Amino acid sequence: MLSSRKRKPFLRAALAGFVSALALTAAAKADPIAVLDRYGAYVSVEGYGANVVRVTIATEKDQALKGPGYGLLPGALDNSGFHRTSDQGGDSFASSALTLHVDAAKAPRVPSTMEKYFAPQLPPVTLQVKNARGEVVLNMDGWSMAPHTVAGEKTYQVGASFKSPADEHYYGMGQNQQSVGPLDLRGRTLDCKHWYDAPGGETVCVPVLVSSKGYAIVWDNPAETVLNAGINGATSLTSTVGERVSFFVITGDTPADIYGAYARLTGKTPIPPKAAFGLIQSKARYDSQDEILRVAKTYRQKKYPLDIMVIDWFYWTRMGQLDINPAEFPNPDAMNQDLHAMGMQSIISIWPRFETSGRYFNELDAKGYLLKDEDGRSVDGLPFRSDRTGGLIDVTNPAARKWFWEHARDNVLSHGFDYPWLDETEPDLVPDGFFYSIGSGDRYHNVFPLLHVENASQGLRAWRPNRRPLILSRAAYLGAQRTGALFWSSDISPQWEVLARQIPTGLNMTASGIAYWGNDIGGWQYLPQTTSYTGTPLVSPAGAEETVGQNHDYPELMVRWFQYGTFLPTLRLHGDRKHTEIWAFGPEAEAIMARYDTLRYALVPYLYAQAKVTYDTGVPFMRALWMDFPHDPAVANIGTEYMFGPAFLVAPVTEPGQTHKQVYLPAGTDWYNYWTNEKLAGGQWVTVASPIDQIPLFVRAGSILPLGSAVQSTAEKQKIVALKVYPGRDASFTVYDDDGLSLDYEKGKGGALATLRWDDRSGKLTADGAREPFAKAPAELVQVMGR
Repeated sequence: MLSSRKRKPFLRAALAGFVSALALTAAAKADPIAVLDRYGAYVSVEGYGANVVRVTIATEKDQALKGPGYGLLPGALDNSGFHRTSDQGGDSFASSALTLHVDAAKAPRVPSTMEKYFAPQLPPVTLQVKNARGEVVLNMDGWSMAPHTVAGEKTYQVGASFKSPADEHYYGMGQNQQSVGPLDLRGRTLDCKHWYDAPGGETVCVPVLVSSKGYAIVWDNPAETVLNAGINGATSLTSTVGERVSFFVITGDTPADIYGAYARLTGKTPIPPKAAFGLIQSKARYDSQDEILRVAKTYRQKKYPLDIMVIDWFYWTRMGQLDINPAEFPNPDAMNQDLHAMGMQSIISIWPRFETSGRYFNELDAKGYLLKDEDGRSVDGLPFRSDRTGGLIDVTNPAARKWFWEHARDNVLSHGFDYPWLDETEPDLVPDGFFYSIGSGDRYHNVFPLLHVENASQGLRAWRPNRRPLILSRAAYLGAQRTGALFWSSDISPQWEVLARQIPTGLNMTASGIAYWGNDIGGWQYLPQTTSYTGTPLVSPAGAEETVGQNHDYPELMVRWFQYGTFLPTLRLHGDRKHTEIWAFGPEAEAIMARYDTLRYALVPYLYAQAKVTYDTGVPFMRALWMDFPHDPAVANIGTEYMFGPAFLVAPVTEPGQTHKQVYLPAGTDWYNYWTNEKLAGGQWVTVASPIDQIPLFVRAGSILPLGSAVQSTAEKQKIVALKVYPGRDASFTVYDDDGLSLDYEKGKGGALATLRWDDRSGKLTADGAREPFAKAPAELVQVMGR
């Protein structure tokens, strides 16, 4: 062990990195509208477009003046739409969309005896935010900075509290897998941090809190943060490390107002390669090149559509070796050529950890490119889990980021692989108590996935100009949506309860601005070969014994999970079991899953159009009911069903043996049962038949649903073969298509648009735009449901 005298230079270096990092983020910012002095509490006010205001509060003026932290885009500040007025009551900052009022400082007074012991030492700051109609939507009634020492550094625990009306509901805050159904965060305490070992499943911190009152708070602090939502009439956010309170308030009447502003702050969600909307086949793990190609060829022989094959971990000779084992994968270049010839693409897992006996550990250690302990030594492994091997690449160090990308590119991806899978992005090697180059892991607990994934995203764009990046990532942070990553819910268990947890988990993740979220279809963890279930499964396990053993109800779970996955932004089969392919769970399961695989590909024109909408507006296309039906109070806490684009209402089955399900149909519209075309009024709970081959699925009246032709992958040219119209009101739908691979859409070229319009009174559909086949004969494709 080094003496305390020798530790201090390392800590000072880490602190210097922290100061330098903040200076870089501050350098690009313009002056705030105002910096107010409330008897030593400095309040900085900045505008970021008409419906966004940033508030920063600190006891040191230079802290109040510093720019936003990680995840926020430089150059987004825009004060031009705000004007300031002041009077005895305080200072107001108004735009066309909101008004921020910071109350005047209260006159100093002698504290009471009680206050001498229990009152905060900070000068009070209170403020209100009003929307465009002058309604108070946010009322901050307190802030805090409590001194303490973290990782040897004197710092503060910082927070703010807000009044919480009884009828206010809260959503977002990233991925939290506590709930098996209820969606509203009100009444809950959430630990917003990246935490692989969270009891319900990995948590991921994306600190965006969205309120039913028409606003969102973007909390600007990457340390571990605790949310207390609507408890005893108050909502608070508190971070373990910081020298200021910094947050953004976004106001808006619609999701487009909120998420469009969030995209201005943190980046747009790009359109993924079209292959991302097809089936992605993965397993932990495919043992060889021969097995990969055998599975791919079987999909083609069975004519089950498939777009991407995935190679998971331990294809390498040693962790951190950044190589491909020639004994198992003798010619990865040829393997990828064969996959490409079949119309498939490939993803390969690349880990950020380096074991000490690997070829790169000593180099990375000597260069200071790994996470360090307080004595400046590279951290090796985890002290509390069995996987105790490997140092973590320090992605906060630009030189280390560059090193990692170049070696991943040249050693692995250059063998014809299309995209990387960046696993362990929480990171799995927990940084608390350790040190990055920019400062302590406690201070920057949540930044790793943003920096790591964005590094690869930028590297892919530079390496393959005009080709879209795609990355699988297990964690996210503010701004991570701009990287082109597909996020998933980590290493969940293959259980019915876990399936139920996925639905509210995903809806709060997408409400946090992360549109492309999914999960391991079937669950990742090892599948027990027996079960305690005593009922008769709805799917026969006959023929699945090699995969499931005596776990005879698992094929039914797999079928229900695959049905749900068909209506997720990404559909990816995965799991730690002998086989994970569509045909591995018995003939009965295979037939149903194959049917849904075909349905998924028929929906690609619909899904791809939603991808363009998300790129243009920021609004996720898998979303909770409150986004589409804000005036229906019954939907506020429903996390068991959701909208999938503007047309579909999806209500997955999450219980074994269930053949009927209670589904709520939101008020304000009629609904069609997708399977029967029965029309039902909204605003009611209905009992829906859900035989094993049907997921409860409804289509909103006034919808146009384009369906594509049968293809084996999205590499094939897909025609529109039907336009299903669900009458009941006028409708429009904009179809979008392009080459599915290039970045031309970002330049406003290369894509084709056609807006379809249904006139409900005349019963006619017309098309604007020259895209085939709509310009010539859209009427020939129209199928009017219920007639």
